[in-house]
Amino acid sequence: MTPQAVADVLAGTCLITGALFSLAAGVGLLRFPDLLSRMHAATKPQVLGLLLILTGTALRLLNTVDITTLILVGMFQLGTAPVAAHMVGRAVYRSRQVRTDLLVVDELAEDRAEGVPHR
Repeated sequence: MTPQAVADVLAGTCLITGALFSLAAGVGLLRFPDLLSRMHAATKPQVLGLLLILTGTALRLLNTVDITTLILVGMFQLGTAPVAAHMVGRAVYRSRQVRTDLLVVDELAEDRAEGVPHR
């Protein structure tokens, strides 16, 4: 196999796997019962799926300017998705819209019971 053919196979594998991760994130958004579970589905597999799609695209393009742009997109996604999910989770918890019956451990409730101020 030529190096270009190997790159094409790797790019196709990354694109298909990334699309499947993104599909799993979409299904999780529809199927999970509460907001915290849905946020997990919206951040974890979606970010990994996007990074795989960007990797597959970079393997296909092989242009320095395009690859630099794809790297920046991936870095911004890695920097913003966890922060946004954390802030949404805190807002939901503060507004008491969390289904406590689905939580295994509620560390923030333990802090409140001990008198630790909510951060």
